[in-house]
Amino acid sequence: MNFLDTLNHWDTSLFLLINGLHTSFFDGFMWAISAKLTWIPLYLSVLFVVIKIWKKDAVWIILSLILCVVLADQISSGIIKNLVQRLRPSHTIALEGVIHLVRGSRCGLYGFVSSHAANAFGFALLTSLLLKCRPYTLAIFFWAVMTAYSRIYLGVHYPFDVLGGAVVGVVVALFCFWTLNKFLRTTHLTPKHYLKEQILEMKIPTTIIAISFGAIILYSLVIF
Repeated sequence: MNFLDTLNHWDTSLFLLINGLHTSFFDGFMWAISAKLTWIPLYLSVLFVVIKIWKKDAVWIILSLILCVVLADQISSGIIKNLVQRLRPSHTIALEGVIHLVRGSRCGLYGFVSSHAANAFGFALLTSLLLKCRPYTLAIFFWAVMTAYSRIYLGVHYPFDVLGGAVVGVVVALFCFWTLNKFLRTTHLTPKHYLKEQILEMKIPTTIIAISFGAIILYSLVIF
């Protein structure tokens, strides 16, 4: 067995372990976490805080966030998936009847790398670098990790798929942050009124994350 075969074996074994730990509660929990519409309130709250803090300079921050998500998504889905062409576990014949697919969802044909993971980690890192608030950083990275984990649980990605996606997201976020620092003065990225406002303002997206997870738990227990 060569090195790549060994990595694939480890990847598949870990995938089967995670995917095999399914219950009706976690089916609903992971399905809701993975749904992009679930997190619209989070995105809107971050945009609100950005506008509140940076005022007229907020347009450049917002454009950098859009660029980060678009680049992460296109590099992962539009380029790497088509180049590597690694089948998702949900489309792997050898795993037919073995894996657990929530609501029978298989997603697209190729899985490396995960665009969910790329988008989540890109958004998490870039906003953390900009907003510089420890509670928010912990909350947003918890969200990113859970989003990535949900893709394995749902049976549509191997662990290395989401790891690769996370790397893409991190690299893109660092590039976008570097670009902002290059073309905007540092004083614009850290305005004088920022330290006073962040104590109140950063509670908004952090609270949104907590409320969203609470709503997802309720959904999983009562509805799903």
